[in-house]
Amino acid sequence: MKLIATNKIDTNLYELEIRVDGEEYKKALEASYKKNSKNLNIPGFRKGKAPKAMVLKMVGEEYFYDGAINATYQAAYGAALDESKLEPVDRADVEIAEVNGEGYTFKAKVTVKPEVTIEGYKGLPVTKASVSVSDEEVENELKAMADRNSRMLDVDDRAAAMGDTANIDFEGFVDGKAFEGGKGEGYSLVLGSGQFIPGFEEQIVGKNIGEEFDVNVTFPEEYHAEELKGKPAVFKTRLNSLRVKETPALDDEFAKDVSEFDTLDELKADICTKTQERKERQAEEAMENALCDAAAEKMTVEIPHVMIERKIDEMVQDFAYRLQGQGLNINDYIKYTGADMAAFRKTFEEQAEKQVRITLALQKIAQLENLEATAEEIEAEYNKMAETYKMDVEKVKTYLPSENVASNLSLNKAIDLLKANAVITEETPKDAE
Repeated sequence: MKLIATNKIDTNLYELEIRVDGEEYKKALEASYKKNSKNLNIPGFRKGKAPKAMVLKMVGEEYFYDGAINATYQAAYGAALDESKLEPVDRADVEIAEVNGEGYTFKAKVTVKPEVTIEGYKGLPVTKASVSVSDEEVENELKAMADRNSRMLDVDDRAAAMGDTANIDFEGFVDGKAFEGGKGEGYSLVLGSGQFIPGFEEQIVGKNIGEEFDVNVTFPEEYHAEELKGKPAVFKTRLNSLRVKETPALDDEFAKDVSEFDTLDELKADICTKTQERKERQAEEAMENALCDAAAEKMTVEIPHVMIERKIDEMVQDFAYRLQGQGLNINDYIKYTGADMAAFRKTFEEQAEKQVRITLALQKIAQLENLEATAEEIEAEYNKMAETYKMDVEKVKTYLPSENVASNLSLNKAIDLLKANAVITEETPKDAE
């Protein structure tokens, strides 16, 4: 391989002219001949048994050029990148300029990582929220725990009341005619939840199981169905059953049932501690994000749009994986939202550009400050990931190249440097004032 020329043709766009010839090319051409000649039908010979001279006379040496090129151009391109010191951010646009039996020349047009300059990233001013946990927050978490541990009990000795879950059949009529979407059977409705038209749930209160009755309501003027807006309606309704939620009392027995603690006070203290830790992590992350944003503002760069597109690809793929975990397909999801893929991708564009800018800024800081990950740090990170995902560490290494781990660690070191040199002001949360 010979790198003939490296030409800058636009901002962040280069064209490499590369020559492949000599023994390397001859071996690839011979391998292409052996592979592809087996499939040729030469009159007077069994398939693949004709002499080479006869094959070349019939189809020409040019027939085997593509195989030789495909076998060699990737390695040649990679070697040319190493020699030119360019960092591509997208696949190259390759054009074969000249090819014969002695070798070939090709041109690779490639978008590269942009040049970055950054100054003033030390001493950045930033605020960090001072966090605390109120008694109300602890009580709310206790109530949520109690709600998660509640149970539903059948009610058969009284009429319906607010808070009950009523199982009903209903059919709605406007001007004496049933309307589309106005019928339901075995529908569970929490009375007081506001799920139905205003006034509907209140008219179930006081009714007994098995009772049939009319519910008279008026559709709101802002109702989504045009033909029903502002119309009076009658719902023929039957109450099938009633259930009520039984929530456990918040006492020591509750603490024993839902936790490793023996008393409610111990459980409250644990909730307070964990909430404090969570809020402190959130405050730290918010401060780090603010510092990264501020550092990116100190950067001068022209970002190739393809970098943003590749980041959008990652974000869309991540979204698709999360949907799969819920049993949904991304194409169906986009269709249900009334959009198309182009419009869906557009929703990620702003965040993708922000992430690319921050990454470039942190990479440049890491370069300027020589913030490189050591072999020990990389190994420790692999072990940490193996423990987190309950996988063998060697298997983790097959999924994630060490270069990626090293890059992430250097970015984290750049963030640590920003924090160590920042001018941090503690900010009291508004709800604590």
